[in-house]
Amino acid sequence: MKWKGNRKSSNVEDRRGASSGGSSGGGLNPMLIGLLLKLVTSKKGLIIVGIVLAVMYFTGNNPLNFITGNTGNQIESSTTYKGTAKENELAEFSNQVLRSTEDVWNQIIQDYREPTLVLFTGSVNSACGSASSATGPFYCPGDEKLYIDLSFFEEMEKNLNAPGDFAQAYVIAHEVGHHIQTITGINKKVQALRGKVSQTEYNKYSVMLELQADFYAGVWAHHSQKDNLILDDNDLEEALNAANAIGDDRLQKQSTGRVVPDSFTHGTSAQRMRWFKKGFDTGDVNQGDTFSTSSL
Repeated sequence: MKWKGNRKSSNVEDRRGASSGGSSGGGLNPMLIGLLLKLVTSKKGLIIVGIVLAVMYFTGNNPLNFITGNTGNQIESSTTYKGTAKENELAEFSNQVLRSTEDVWNQIIQDYREPTLVLFTGSVNSACGSASSATGPFYCPGDEKLYIDLSFFEEMEKNLNAPGDFAQAYVIAHEVGHHIQTITGINKKVQALRGKVSQTEYNKYSVMLELQADFYAGVWAHHSQKDNLILDDNDLEEALNAANAIGDDRLQKQSTGRVVPDSFTHGTSAQRMRWFKKGFDTGDVNQGDTFSTSSL
């Protein structure tokens, strides 16, 4: 895959090496607290405090972060972490793949909201709760961020037999696909069904959601290739091989020796390959209705 030297995304949080446990704050700022206490004892001081907090609110800054000494992206950040050369290259690669998805989806979706990519090691906190590396890459609609421990790419190569940089790009593009579903509202509709239908029925909707994210990953690949010729020989096969490797039927067969279709949540290997390929072949977001009765 041709990715080196391309533009970088500004929507990446590098939390590698940071602790995700306990408070994400840096402790109360005694000097600021003392100043606030003095101000609130007078009428004039109350007005000043009110103006400060109002400005911080409307500019998107959390007043608590100001008091505790935190500012936005500093939460869970690590300034001392030094990854290996290979890991740092993967971080750079992931950044540029994210930028590529931004370029494509900004063209397709008017007023596209770009998601944030969070790189972490071990475990991480998100608006969807805490998660470990064992969870694998995931997207959280609550904060519109996708989370990846870069060690997953090694897992893909060694344990899933799905090597290659375009296979890795497919994983990132798939999670961005879930962001597209948040923007379009389909994710919210599926989530609203939880508890209203049987678990087996809900699993079917989950499969449809995942297959549509695969389709959107294919749409991204189509337009990236059309606009920038990013594919090397065998890149498409790498992505299809990755889709095949993470099919529910294949993973269940490997782990338990049997397959239980009613428990599928992501789709079979054949389904995942088919929908990614459909997105890649057409590049047309209007052909990604995985929720029609005949789609599966």
